[in-house]
Amino acid sequence: MKSLALGLIAIALAVTGCSQVTMLRTQEMKAVGTDVQVAVLSNLDSSVQYLSAQNDSLRAELDSIKSQMAMQKRMMAEITMLSRRMGDESERNDSRQEEIIYRLDMLLGKSDKILAKKVVVSGAPQAPMSMDSLEREAEKLVEAEAMFNTARSDYHRGEYKLAYTGFKQVYEQMKTGELAENSLYWMALCLIDANQVEKAKKVFSSLAEAFPDGQKTCSAMFKLAALYGEEGNVDMQKQYLQKILNSKKCSTSGEFEQAAEILQELLESGPQAEVKPAEAPAENPAP
Repeated sequence: MKSLALGLIAIALAVTGCSQVTMLRTQEMKAVGTDVQVAVLSNLDSSVQYLSAQNDSLRAELDSIKSQMAMQKRMMAEITMLSRRMGDESERNDSRQEEIIYRLDMLLGKSDKILAKKVVVSGAPQAPMSMDSLEREAEKLVEAEAMFNTARSDYHRGEYKLAYTGFKQVYEQMKTGELAENSLYWMALCLIDANQVEKAKKVFSSLAEAFPDGQKTCSAMFKLAALYGEEGNVDMQKQYLQKILNSKKCSTSGEFEQAAEILQELLESGPQAEVKPAEAPAENPAP
């Protein structure tokens, strides 16, 4: 019995020891699990912070790229605007140079005529004009040329109404001479560009009548033929083409050959054929 009791005690002690070992092992495993969780969470937090920093960096770079692109667009717009301004300024400078050269040519050509001009009464030549008269004539010419050049600049800028007014002032001031004739011609061009063809035809007709031997007479009659041809008025078209062919002044002009060719085609085609508008030869509209 004593030995049995000792055996039971030994078994109890063994069971108790095993339980304690098991509890210690469980506590150790729990501690290890907690450490692992803490380590994992710590690593996860570090990863999240790193990714957040990377995201902020990428956003900053993206904002910088967007800012640079916007700046480049503004620069391109400014460059385009400056390029257009330079082009416009270059055209204006070319126009100014052309006007200056034209004005010098006109002054050189007119100065001899003004200085040599004499007053003729009853067919008898009188004394040359006084210096005051010459000065007034010169001032009048210079003023008219300045107005003419301004009107031409207005025309090239598309300000046809303003240009027409300027050319009309020159014509009313001069009445005769090259400036008056050229002013009438440009007045008609302004009217055409302003879609006032009927008025343009009247001005061209007035030019041809007032300056039958003028520099712009052949061009004016050819344009009249072209305008009537575009309207389908073949009779009037033929009439002005024939006037060009009958004019000695036009016999050496570029319009003469064109008029002959178009008139021949109209005569050969007959009244039932389609009307061919007169096309003016390429020319510089400047006088």
